[in-house]
Amino acid sequence: MIVHHLEETPSILNKFIAEIRDQNIQKDSLRFRRNIERIGEVLGYELSKHLDYQASEITTPLGIKTISLPQNKIVLCSILRAGLPLHQGLLNYFDDAENAFISAYRHHPNNDAEFEIVVEYFAAPSLENKTLILADPMLATGKSLVEVYEAIKKQRTVTEIHLVAVLGATEGIDYIKNHFPENTHLWIAAIDDELNEKGYIIPGLGDAGDLAFGEKL
Repeated sequence: MIVHHLEETPSILNKFIAEIRDQNIQKDSLRFRRNIERIGEVLGYELSKHLDYQASEITTPLGIKTISLPQNKIVLCSILRAGLPLHQGLLNYFDDAENAFISAYRHHPNNDAEFEIVVEYFAAPSLENKTLILADPMLATGKSLVEVYEAIKKQRTVTEIHLVAVLGATEGIDYIKNHFPENTHLWIAAIDDELNEKGYIIPGLGDAGDLAFGEKL
């Protein structure tokens, strides 16, 4: 797997990351969602540099200009519900992409720290000969991404895949490396080194879904 860790090169992205982490600023759910969206735009821009391009002639009012344009047929797939603001940020740049959605959540059968990932809903177009961008803001243990990927493969043929995440843990990244093809690209804004006993990223930012859309029962 090829990991692109954007925070390693300081940019305006750092400000957006700082604000989604800040416990005072993140209380504003509108601003939280917008910052996730902006991070998605930055990640999408960097990802776009690795797409396939072809020279195309564009007719202007005064002549002809040759411009290299992306050729990939893109499908954006986000993990519900936390992935929605990130999905919108990517869609702002890949505005002609097809869209897919899949649900995944942690199920605690014994009401303790142990959990399993449950995937219940998947809606998507054909993925054959297309570039799949799979987006999930939080890459903690990595189990959600792996279970989602396995569920997708049962129903669709995946040709090329890029993973997009806002915040991840080193342990989770190491885990998914063993379950995705070697040529998979991971585009991630920030990486933390620790997970707590419940599998949440430390220092992280909290629950992205709750911060974006309110606490769930």
